[in-house]
Amino acid sequence: MAAPSPPIEIPLFPLGTVLLPDAQLPLRIFERRYLDMVRDCARQGGGFGVCLILEGREAGEPAVPAAVGTLARIVDFHTREDGLLGILVRGGERFRVTRCRARADGLLRGEVELWPAEPAMPVPVEFALLQGILERLVETMAPQWRDAPRGAYDDAGWLGFRLAELLPLGDEERQRLLELTDPVQRLAELRDILPRFQKP
Repeated sequence: MAAPSPPIEIPLFPLGTVLLPDAQLPLRIFERRYLDMVRDCARQGGGFGVCLILEGREAGEPAVPAAVGTLARIVDFHTREDGLLGILVRGGERFRVTRCRARADGLLRGEVELWPAEPAMPVPVEFALLQGILERLVETMAPQWRDAPRGAYDDAGWLGFRLAELLPLGDEERQRLLELTDPVQRLAELRDILPRFQKP
């Protein structure tokens, strides 16, 4: 993997879920610190970091975030039926948190190193089965990916992240797949996980 970028400071949003690159995630915003964060991101055109919670909860006291997360950019706003703000974010670059501090209002801010995007890498022939599995998953449960170009399925990074997004994995498994920097190794781990989902 190429060297990470110089550190930047971004707001962090620890969640009980993992955001993967290019994946979409709907969020319900109700705490003042996160309403202010969303407003600032909308004004400045910036993003915020989504990190899996290692200790603590999404609401209340600042939680302990995982060291590797994903930059989230807001793609849509709406008012939910319960009157709360709903946003839709898309995952961007992965990053590693090098330093973290909590503001007086409880919002975490992290100094992070953005990771470069994974270079396009063809899917090795021994993982062709995974391409067919993803096609079936997209057809049945992921309409947002039905218009993906055929060539995307031939890219090991994209294939691995989409499988990690759509398979019913545990948060710790998904976090490990996020942290891997070798797209072929990610496919190998996904292949080894698959028997768990096969009907006897």
